[in-house]
Order: sequence, then structure tokens, then C-alpha cells
Amino acid sequence: MHHELVMMLLADARLPAAGHTQSGTVEAALAHGLTTHDVPAYLRTRLRSVTLVEAGTAVVARHRAGPGGKLAEVDVAWAARTPSSALRQASRSQGRALRRLAGALWPEGLTPLRDLAAPSRATVLGVVAGHLGLPAGSLARLVGYDDVQTVCAAVLKLAPMDPAVATGWVAAALPEVTALATQVADLTTPDQIPSVGCPQIEVWAQAHSITSRRLFRA
Repeated sequence: MHHELVMMLLADARLPAAGHTQSGTVEAALAHGLTTHDVPAYLRTRLRSVTLVEAGTAVVARHRAGPGGKLAEVDVAWAARTPSSALRQASRSQGRALRRLAGALWPEGLTPLRDLAAPSRATVLGVVAGHLGLPAGSLARLVGYDDVQTVCAAVLKLAPMDPAVATGWVAAALPEVTALATQVADLTTPDQIPSVGCPQIEVWAQAHSITSRRLFRA
């Protein structure tokens, strides 16, 4: 399967892997004062922090997915760089959904995950990408793009507006996605995964996790 087609498949918003239940924490951000005018800056902040960690984790997991790769070390490194328990839980929930989907489509590719009970979405995605032959740079771009479109799609549900504006946000964020991919594409070991956080996003995520009335899980 050509890697560009694999990217299109894994970035498809219709993919039954829990992406439709997530807002990239923008639901909580909007509830706590973020405006739609702030969304482009919010996207840049995520790409330079929590999404950068996710992309680096996925790339290293892809590299480690071969024989004797010790994927548990990758997942531990990701968890250490994701201080918000709400963000960890959301990622593991998505990882479980993606693992189920991959198990139905490419069961032979999940062998490296057999010893991990609840891996992060980034770890599972890295293993799937390795099995399908998706290059590291393409994988990192996929993580960045998926995060951007998740946030923008959520905003359209939370604050109805012209979809053309949200599409413009995605297009404007693409250079940042490319920069993210360039930064992490050559990573091979868990200690190289970026350690960059955004306390405000983490606070919003924690607040969202205890909100009873919400549209998105995280």
C-alpha cells in the first residue's frame, strides 16, 4: 500500500478510532475564555507542545516496532512527558480504539504491542505506521494534521461558524505541521522524545474531565 494512501486512510475523520469523541481540549478552552479568534494561536501552541510530544512518541514507536524494540520504554517516556492524567487517559482511550481497528484490518502488525495493556494512541499509531511502511516524516505530519483538523472540526460543533474559516485555519497551520515533522522525523530513542508541555492546556484538560455537561470526551 502506497504510503500517501495510508496517510489519507489514517487521517480520515470517519475512521472509527475515537477521533470524533475528542476536541483537542478546545471545548474546555472555549468554556474558559478562549474565543474563536484565538483558535489559530491555540493550534500553534498545541503543535509546539502536546502534539510535538505525541508526534515524537509515534516516530520512536515506529522505529522500535521491530524485533526486540522494547515499546514499553516508549510508552513510559510519553507518559512522563504528559503530566495531565486527563490527557493520558484520553490518549489511551484512543489507543484502545485504534488498536481494535488495526486488529481487524492488520492483525499481524500488532505483535509488538502484545505486552502493553493500555498503550497511548501515539504508540499504537507508530506500530501501525511501521507495519504499513509509512515513513517517519509522513507519520509525524499525520499526527500534526490530525490534531489540527480535530480541533477545527470540534470548533464548528461548539461555536457554529462559516466552515470556510475553519478550513482556512487548517491551511494556515500546515507550515507548522511541516516544521513539527522535520523536528521529530529522525528520532529513534525514547530519551529523544521532546519534553514540552503547556500548563494551560493541561489545566483545561483536567477541568474538562470533571465537567458533567460536555459534548466531547477530551
